[in-house]
Amino acid sequence: MQTTHGDLTIELFDADAPKTVENFTKLSADGFYDGLSFHRIIKDFMIQGGCPLGTGTGGPGYSFEDEFNAHKIVRGALAMANSGPNTNGSQFFIVTTDAAPWLDGKHTVFGEVTEGMDVVDKLEGLDTDRQDRPKEPAGITTVTVNA
Repeated sequence: MQTTHGDLTIELFDADAPKTVENFTKLSADGFYDGLSFHRIIKDFMIQGGCPLGTGTGGPGYSFEDEFNAHKIVRGALAMANSGPNTNGSQFFIVTTDAAPWLDGKHTVFGEVTEGMDVVDKLEGLDTDRQDRPKEPAGITTVTVNA
């Protein structure tokens, strides 16, 4: 994943969340994420992106079911953002806190950052407004998935 603040390498958990990984891979290949932003940044918690509207209310036009697995919501985890059970679409978040056990079993974890947590930390450190929106660009340049 290339961002305006540097690059991330993410390992996807194909075996543990196959539908979620397939969805993320397809959206990435279609260029869906190119030019979007991390529209929500909460210090000591996470950065969230993948909304085509930049508001946290948009998605790809469909939703799909959760795929809970043994992976926890911990630092570096890539998980689906949602608005309730089985409402996954395109939005995702990367965890910056050590752990968020209150979210385990509520969000599908489908990958982890293996390189570039310093970039995630840079994004997390941006100033935000009262709605947790960054005050300066926090962009997703492109997402490339390697087989």
